Formats: sequence, C-alpha cells, structure tokens
Amino acid sequence: MFMPEKIRKSEDEWRRELTPEQYRVLREKGTERPFSGEYEYTATPGVYRCAACGQELFASATKFDSGCGWPSFFTPLAGEAVEEHDDSSLGMRRTEVTCSRCGSHLGHVFPDGPGPSGLRYCINSVSLKLDEEKK
Repeated sequence: MFMPEKIRKSEDEWRRELTPEQYRVLREKGTERPFSGEYEYTATPGVYRCAACGQELFASATKFDSGCGWPSFFTPLAGEAVEEHDDSSLGMRRTEVTCSRCGSHLGHVFPDGPGPSGLRYCINSVSLKLDEEKK
C-alpha cells in the first residue's frame, strides 16, 4: 500500500512558498470563483499534481465537464493520494478533500458524478498544477 511521506511546514513557510491566492485556498480552505480557474476548461492530457507539494492527485483521463464551475474528476489517481474529511462549514454538510501528503485543501467530493465511481471530485484549479503528458 502506497503511503506518502507527510510534509510538515509552518504556516510562515507555506506563505513564503505559495502565491497569496494559493495560500488562501490551500491552507485557509478557501475557494476560487466558479468558472474562473485555469483548469476548468482544460482537456490537455497529463497528471494533475498538488500545487503545494507536487504529489500526483488526478489523471486527465478522469476529468469531466460537470458544469459546476470547477475542474471535476470521477476518481483520484491513487486512493491514498487524497483524504476525505467531514465539513459542516457554511451551514452545509459536505466532504472536504485534502492532499494526503501535505494536508492542503483541494475542494470537495460529491456523490453525483459519472460512472464508474459515481463521484464528483470538485477541485479548485489553484490547488492543482498540470504536468502535461510528453508527446
């Protein structure tokens, strides 16, 4: 079983390494405006990595257009790549998705996606970095 080595940094270290928008979303559990993210309409083949630590999270082959305003995937690249947590902020019950390696906030997962998983991992573009497939 794959177990990523945990990355532990102070919030000052994260603040120095990330852009202000990345810090707000990844470390303070913010969100970007819908339909505004860099990867919302991207169909480029490759692997999406955590923008904070570089861990591989999602394959482009699992990305789909959900119409929700954020990049959506039906499964993580490896089950151990992300962790799920109960989130009752903003008066809603949701499931938060974080990077299993550095704990950064990625977005949320919902049970309304396509097969085969039936899940929709709704992820902030600013939380991701696309490693394009080499041709």
